[in-house]
Amino acid sequence: MRVTGLRLVNFRNYPSLSLRPDAGLCVLTGENAAGKTNVLESLFLCSLGRSHRTIRDGEMVRAGEQFASVAVDVDTRGGPRRIECKLFPGERKKFTIDGAPLSRSGELLGCLNVVMFAPEDLSLVKEGPGERRRFLDMAISQLRPSYYYTLQQYNNALKQRNALLKDPDGLDYDALESWDEQLAVLGASIILNRTELVDRMGAIAAEQHETLSDGAESLVVEYEPNVSPVTSSDLVKTLRLALSDTAERDVYRGSTSVGPHRDDLGLRVSGTDVRVYGSQGQQRTTVLSLKLAQLEILRQEKEDSPVLLLDDVFSELDRNRQKMLLIAAQDCQTFLSCTHLEEVAAAGVEQMQVYQVANRRVVEL
Repeated sequence: MRVTGLRLVNFRNYPSLSLRPDAGLCVLTGENAAGKTNVLESLFLCSLGRSHRTIRDGEMVRAGEQFASVAVDVDTRGGPRRIECKLFPGERKKFTIDGAPLSRSGELLGCLNVVMFAPEDLSLVKEGPGERRRFLDMAISQLRPSYYYTLQQYNNALKQRNALLKDPDGLDYDALESWDEQLAVLGASIILNRTELVDRMGAIAAEQHETLSDGAESLVVEYEPNVSPVTSSDLVKTLRLALSDTAERDVYRGSTSVGPHRDDLGLRVSGTDVRVYGSQGQQRTTVLSLKLAQLEILRQEKEDSPVLLLDDVFSELDRNRQKMLLIAAQDCQTFLSCTHLEEVAAAGVEQMQVYQVANRRVVEL
């Protein structure tokens, strides 16, 4: 899988931009705040339907303009595709694939598979469980778009149940039981999908971490559900009973206290919980190991390499980790942003397409 063309209009700081990237390593170099990350963000947007930097779509529209657009041409195993996104301040973004409007946002998933590694990804380890659940859900959705719809249905049922709980005086217990049943069925599917991914990802990430740390550290990745067991055929029943048992407490709190929306991803380096006690270096290596595992699983599952987006990460990694990252990405089209081209050359890269980013322009060198 590779991006063959990118066209931006009024996206972030670009009035207009057109690129025809090569199949290998594409390096975007320039000063900070020149717009390098904006290029990577546009590709991420057309892969997963959202920005990796903001939940406010209007921020992606150039200041003073009424719309923005992104068009990405992709070569896939199934043939060429064109993904387009139009953004309007105060309105929902609109996607088309090969000119046909998408009726559901999940239809975008799988058309352009990307794995992104950026400094902000340290939040995957350092922040709360929500960041780790989001990582898992996005990874599974690229593998199985049907999971995305299950997640949507679960979140809608959760919203409806919470709305009932917030009105204890008029609580409809029949309706509560109905939402409990839906949450149990949908939640069981989510937990089992996450458990399967974490089992696969954990094994690969452990190997990557051992290599990146020169054998000095070991990484253990485990799914941490707040109900158990997670592999039992009775998981739906377990969830249903847990929702029933906590109903009184949930009414008091006004929210649902059990289910996959409360789960976490356990990360231990050499026996230490890296989420709480890990050093910056350990946390960074853990994130890199998880991302490389995600890349490998996508490669295996899709029998095609995803596009790799590396946003200003070379300055965050030592020389050994830089080389390991590039080795893992050898068969991937890779977009890498950096402030100093020497960082990339020093990692042993000989062939690359280089773009200079400055003054709202991107020029191939």
